[in-house]
Amino acid sequence: MLFRKQAPATPWAAAGRDKYSRNKEAPCFFIFNDTPNYRLNCNFVYLFVFLFAWFLLLLCWFPPTNTKTHTTQGLEGYASHVNDTKSLAPSIRTCDGSVSVYVYSLPAEFNVGLVEDCHHLNVYTDMCPHVANRGLGQPRPEMGSGAASWFVTHQFIAEMIFHARVENHPCRTWDPARADLFYVPFYGGLHASSKFRESDLIARDALAVRLADYLEGQPWWHRHHGKDHFLALGRTAWDFMRTDSGPDFGANCLLNLPAVQNMSVLTVERNPWQGRHQFGIPYPSYFHPSTWDEMLTWQNKVRLSERPHLWSFIGGPRKGLEKAAVREKIMAQCAESSRCKLVKCESGASECHEPSQVLGVMTKSQFCMQAAGDSFTRRSTFDAILAGCIPVFFSPHTAYTQYGWFLPEDRSAYSMYIDEKGSGSERIEEELLKISEEKLKRMRERVVDAIPRLTYAHPNASDVGFKDAVDVALAALSKHVSES
Repeated sequence: MLFRKQAPATPWAAAGRDKYSRNKEAPCFFIFNDTPNYRLNCNFVYLFVFLFAWFLLLLCWFPPTNTKTHTTQGLEGYASHVNDTKSLAPSIRTCDGSVSVYVYSLPAEFNVGLVEDCHHLNVYTDMCPHVANRGLGQPRPEMGSGAASWFVTHQFIAEMIFHARVENHPCRTWDPARADLFYVPFYGGLHASSKFRESDLIARDALAVRLADYLEGQPWWHRHHGKDHFLALGRTAWDFMRTDSGPDFGANCLLNLPAVQNMSVLTVERNPWQGRHQFGIPYPSYFHPSTWDEMLTWQNKVRLSERPHLWSFIGGPRKGLEKAAVREKIMAQCAESSRCKLVKCESGASECHEPSQVLGVMTKSQFCMQAAGDSFTRRSTFDAILAGCIPVFFSPHTAYTQYGWFLPEDRSAYSMYIDEKGSGSERIEEELLKISEEKLKRMRERVVDAIPRLTYAHPNASDVGFKDAVDVALAALSKHVSES
């Protein structure tokens, strides 16, 4: 470190000039003076200089850190930040050695270039508010004690949050020779949602094809032909598996490309029948804590929450979908019961998209119904668990065949299953009342215990103190790759 030079001394007074004249002894800054007063004064000076220099050394060697982030990060300068693999200093956390992940610095068209055109990322809504804060969305500090931990997070934005978390992960390596996983941060879900109405299939598939060509041209791809590479996608697998024989609802061909079929794919909903290399990851909810204390505070809050509703359902009807037919039964039975809280979601219903309203109902409910909708899975499942509400499933593909890395192996320990085609779906409340109070407490405790593993921690946190969804996914994926 460089120190500023001392400013020139002011002229001495006459007495001082005589005292320190050429024939007198120099002051203690140049030679030691034998008189007691000079020795004492010099000792204090040396002590002060030593302590000051030591303080400066500590300040430079251990600069202060801040785990919080500005809650309104704009898009300006975003591209240069995300794909600059050398701009991020390694995290102060330590890696346990179970995984070493290399992050590809992709051409901007595959991620940040998409985000910069956020107004056109979705044919149904403007995504600009949702891609803010590295995908966390708009801040909602009034929702919890951790003011910087609550956001209006979009349900299909996991790929951005995953990318931001891996960039700051302690097990990230900048040396591909040391990596056992290669992360390809393609924002495929955001791109897919911008092309749902593209009638030209070649144009709809073009970016996916270019990505496959790019990967096959990389030297580290050829080490294992892509088997140690992976994607993380924020939409369901169905949005990337268009077939020539099936209906065209806007999907592209990404997961059908031979190169991508060699890779592992993390997605919020996998194909239960053809997804051998697909692995379910949680939908993001609204809570993104930076510390373990914030997580414990929230867990204790939902653990002690009063729950006047035996059961609740937040959702709307889905006409013409066989897998969603059970919703009509749920809504009809709930509307007739004084023990059930129904929040009916219809077109333009803001209550269903308001985080405080959704969690407000769920934290007051013992059981939360999780019926399939447009697809098998629901973000609502993860909202319910965050609220400490026991999920009730009507299809095994809503959770059991999806999130094996994250949920307890014993399904009955944390959830209830009612076959959508069985007689139990005709008398839901009667089935719920069969659960004893003691078992109910045990189930809720397992639900609350699962919250950290299903949560995406704040990307800027330096040491959250628990394993979040990204930690769990990387460890499980590393094990899968090493064993395959």
